[in-house]
Amino acid sequence: MSAPIEHGLYIVATPIGNLGDLSHRAEEILGIADLILVEDSRVTGKLLNHIGKKGKIKVYNDHKGERERQEILTAIGCKIVALVSDAGTPLISDPGYKLVRDARAQGAYVTTVPGPSAVIAALTLSGLPSDRFLFEGFLPSKMKARSEALTELKPIKATLVFYENGSRLGAMLADAFDKLGERQAAVIREITKKFEETVTGSLQELAGRYADEKPKGEIVVVIGPPGAAEPVSSADIEEALRSALRRLPASKAAGEVARTYGVDRKELYEMASRWKAEA
Repeated sequence: MSAPIEHGLYIVATPIGNLGDLSHRAEEILGIADLILVEDSRVTGKLLNHIGKKGKIKVYNDHKGERERQEILTAIGCKIVALVSDAGTPLISDPGYKLVRDARAQGAYVTTVPGPSAVIAALTLSGLPSDRFLFEGFLPSKMKARSEALTELKPIKATLVFYENGSRLGAMLADAFDKLGERQAAVIREITKKFEETVTGSLQELAGRYADEKPKGEIVVVIGPPGAAEPVSSADIEEALRSALRRLPASKAAGEVARTYGVDRKELYEMASRWKAEA
């Protein structure tokens, strides 16, 4: 950064798995910060060691007392203070909003250093509608409370995103199928890590798969909105193309199917031409 760094609170996103995802700006802020507020000093300590930086670390959460928060707010007024979570973007199902609220109330400089977010990463991997979504964080662990929460979410016409752990995943998916009805969904775990995995299917299929399986790692569950269209298979597209070819020349048939299913017209035309040559 060429300009002097202003005193204030810097909300710094950190990697959710792959340390190479730490931005240059995030690395610079962590390197010059007078104080780094963390969830777990061991986790952030490893990150600082990785980038060859040292900094004063202080464990912070929103349950800290008023006196301790006021001491941090005083520091924000005259020092560079960075707020990080163990992984991803702070405040997204993590501590920090009370501190940001109070820092703004006292007129301090508050800015964000954006970067990795498991919510957004999972949404992009899911293949489900992403134009409108609701992040719900962790559902309640007890069945009755979880069922009530899912019932409240049923009418929302948006893709739903949840965090979950492996031991509760099967029960959560079964409850989601029961309360939300059949929908397309994705279970995504270990994002950006060596064993990253995205498993897609209907809620019923996924509930069956994970009924006894308890996958390890950080898990995000993405559930499509009510009435979301079923994924179109290659067999469906081929059948539509064959049907169109009974009425239209290859070029027009390819164009019609491409518009209907949102697929590449050139590939369809090549497929139709190949079928004609083989006939």
